[in-house]
Amino acid sequence: MALIPTIGIEVHVELKTKSKVFSPSLNAYGEIANSKTNVSDLGYPGTLPTLNKKVIDLAIKACFATNCHITPKIYFDRKNYFYPDLSKGYQITQAATPIGYDGYIEIEVNGKVKKIGIERLHIEEDTSKSIHEGDSTLLDFNRAGVPLIEIVTKPVIESAEEAVLYLEKLREVLLYAGVSDVKIEEGSMRCDANVSLRESDSDVLGVKTEIKNIGSISSVKAAINYEIDHQKQMLEKGEKITVQTKRYDEKREMTILMRTKESNTDYRYFPEPDIPYIYIDEYWINDIKEQMPIMPDKLRGKYKTLSISDVAINALIAHKELTFFLEKVMDKKVNPVISANLLTGDVLMFLNKHNITIDETKLAVDNFASLVNLIDTGEISSKMGRELLSDLITDGGNVEELLKTKGMKLISDEETIKKLIEEVISDNVEVVNDYKNGNERAFKYLIGQAMKKSRGQANPKILNESLLRELNK
Repeated sequence: MALIPTIGIEVHVELKTKSKVFSPSLNAYGEIANSKTNVSDLGYPGTLPTLNKKVIDLAIKACFATNCHITPKIYFDRKNYFYPDLSKGYQITQAATPIGYDGYIEIEVNGKVKKIGIERLHIEEDTSKSIHEGDSTLLDFNRAGVPLIEIVTKPVIESAEEAVLYLEKLREVLLYAGVSDVKIEEGSMRCDANVSLRESDSDVLGVKTEIKNIGSISSVKAAINYEIDHQKQMLEKGEKITVQTKRYDEKREMTILMRTKESNTDYRYFPEPDIPYIYIDEYWINDIKEQMPIMPDKLRGKYKTLSISDVAINALIAHKELTFFLEKVMDKKVNPVISANLLTGDVLMFLNKHNITIDETKLAVDNFASLVNLIDTGEISSKMGRELLSDLITDGGNVEELLKTKGMKLISDEETIKKLIEEVISDNVEVVNDYKNGNERAFKYLIGQAMKKSRGQANPKILNESLLRELNK
């Protein structure tokens, strides 16, 4: 009997707020340990939580990004358990009234669109961070109280490859929505995977194993595949699978038992008595909806209709700041293809080389748009445009002034270009003969020589036409 994997993914995402969810402490990464805390974060007796409204705003945005329905009346619960990183002895979360429910993310599998159903999206606070050094464990409470959303899929994922596609798409939509920076390497997006196997002729799900805090998307794939193989081997031997919590050891490339899994009754959930009910009315929802930026799938469709190449589209979507820059540029009614090619070519190369974003350069939207127009109308060549672009990125300035300073002007006079061509033909008789004998590469060489003579200022279109005409005489 064939065994079919069933996978559910739980993702914790840190929200992009200035302060924590229930205290005014700064929500910051990489600060000196325990420097961004107060008595509420540390769990002092008698302290009371104060809800950060921005957290609700961002959670509503996340609901829009994941196509979730929004619960109009929500409250928080206490999840009770003892662990060193939870000094209060409970975590404030949402058990009964998740802010979002019944959503989905669309992925493409083997050329077909598949909806990955989202069961719930809820808000909760993070715990402090445990740092293990030898036989000692240190606690950093800077992370305690950092706002999280937990996004839980329905058990509809059928392979590690689908899980990876889902996580990549989820990361993308949350980034574009401005909900989180979703930096997995900094822990602002953390993933748990629930893996079970069922018999192919049955709808009854198998016993699941939860793999906690997987450190990267690539490790998610490896961890799920390992666990599927491990469970298959157990079942083939007639061994019983029990509900367990594991972790993935990247060095040993295997999942390792942490503990047997608690049930919901072990957590003794009850409504948080110190935070009132929150009512999310249609005015609040519509206000957030108006703040939502255009999302990646709509951008992909838009860029395809504008004849931007798939390579450029993928590069743009992968770099949100370039996409938003392009959107501002296109408001100036410029050629979208030239704009996209420059941004995903020379500009992106510069940004990667210097490890910066486009906002950290001196490239202004108006100047970039002017440059694109000059290339589009043929007033300057693409080579000249790239040279000017390099100056605009590093030094800023006005395109027209740069053209004057550099003495750049496209030569479009046909007689001037004809003389250039005649000189090149006279200087390269053997190459001309190669071309006439069928060597197409010889034509490109002659064009290069003509461009060199013109110092890159000859109009490429007129140059090509003139050379072809002279060679065919």
